[in-house]
Amino acid sequence: MNTCSLEEARNAKARVSDMLRGERDLTGVGITRVGKGYAVKVNIASAQSGKIVIPPEVDGVPVCVEFTGPIKARSR
Repeated sequence: MNTCSLEEARNAKARVSDMLRGERDLTGVGITRVGKGYAVKVNIASAQSGKIVIPPEVDGVPVCVEFTGPIKARSR
């Protein structure tokens, strides 16, 4: 069961952001609730982005991956 605090997730998010900086298919890094605790959420443009290595957890905080598709600005 995940019981990571928000502070632990924030620290892990900073580490994950640093690890993945510059990855072309990365669309975002955030924090999400998992069970009674928090996790780092990594958004990737495509499931075909197999070259990005994302650990299942960082500093004991779970890392969740979601494939978002490409992110584009909406026209007004």
